[in-house]
Amino acid sequence: MQFQQIIGQTTLKQELIQEINSGKIAHAQLLQGPAGYGGLPLALAFSQYLFCTERSAEDSCGRCASCQKVQQLQHPDLHFVFPVVLSIGKTSDLFLSDWRAQLQQSAYFDLFNWTERIDTKLRKPIIGTEESKEIIRKLSLKGYEGGYKIMIIWQPEEMNADCANKLLKILEEPPAQTLFLLVSEDASKLMITIQSRTQLIRVPKIKTDDLSTYLQEVKNQTRTNADAIAAFADGSVLSALSYLATSEDQDQQRDHFIQLMRVCYKKEVLAMMDWADEIATIGKERQKLFLQYALHMMRQSMLTNYMGDVLTKVSSEEAAFLEKFAPFISGNNIREFMSTFDAAYFQIDRNANARILFTQLCFQTMRYIHQA
Repeated sequence: MQFQQIIGQTTLKQELIQEINSGKIAHAQLLQGPAGYGGLPLALAFSQYLFCTERSAEDSCGRCASCQKVQQLQHPDLHFVFPVVLSIGKTSDLFLSDWRAQLQQSAYFDLFNWTERIDTKLRKPIIGTEESKEIIRKLSLKGYEGGYKIMIIWQPEEMNADCANKLLKILEEPPAQTLFLLVSEDASKLMITIQSRTQLIRVPKIKTDDLSTYLQEVKNQTRTNADAIAAFADGSVLSALSYLATSEDQDQQRDHFIQLMRVCYKKEVLAMMDWADEIATIGKERQKLFLQYALHMMRQSMLTNYMGDVLTKVSSEEAAFLEKFAPFISGNNIREFMSTFDAAYFQIDRNANARILFTQLCFQTMRYIHQA
């Protein structure tokens, strides 16, 4: 992957390129940020740039033998470690064909997407003890092409304690010209001793304009629609793509939100219960998407209240609704709304009872909407 293929992240890309060109490369680097921000694509582009034999000041060439090998995920000095379902296989090597297929499809994916690919039972994948032995074995060998050996560890927070402890020494004293790139969504879950042995690189949100441009140029969205989706996605390619993947449900998400606010405003308890029953049946991923959509509409409501339509990025249908609804979201209730819907997302992601959760959400919304 070349840096030019990564969505946004202009400043961070320039910093990574400068690191290589300066010759001062930290041996263990930890890229942290939600998967949709592009940590893994950045690690891949960094690796390709480092291996490239004809790189420019801005990017790898994409044509030399080294670039071709990285793009085909066949470079002998580029190694991958990622969570696996131990009852299927103990190490990443046994899942390399799946890994290559995933990266060829898209380098923007999260742990749920990966688990769906490798296990129909959706059992929790981890990085186990056997993996640490393979890492040490591979890195003890001389590089095939006489340069750097790179070990990309994706989702290192999923390492079990034994694996993490066995890696400490090689992280602290790696073999010559060995580079670790750890790509994490939540570095706070890593052992403190591992965090202290790495250089932290925070991967920021993708700028809304960059994400909108991608949606227009690659996904053939209109400017208005791309702006609305990019604002909803809040800097995450994955959120934007999830929204597009359920395009037939986009109107339904808006209708769910409008219906919730109307029945709660009118204090129609039976209608609120019916709403909770209905949304409890749409499935976990759509429920999470709805909660993200609700948070987005509340942010847009606050922008509408204070800035008019100067900064709001919504569709024409949403704009028509916000004209009447926005005044009911104010400084008196926005904190409660945001924290409640954030908490609901967290609980749904951890398999809370949907019917109970959304029933409770209705009554909380009814209370907050009358505090405006």
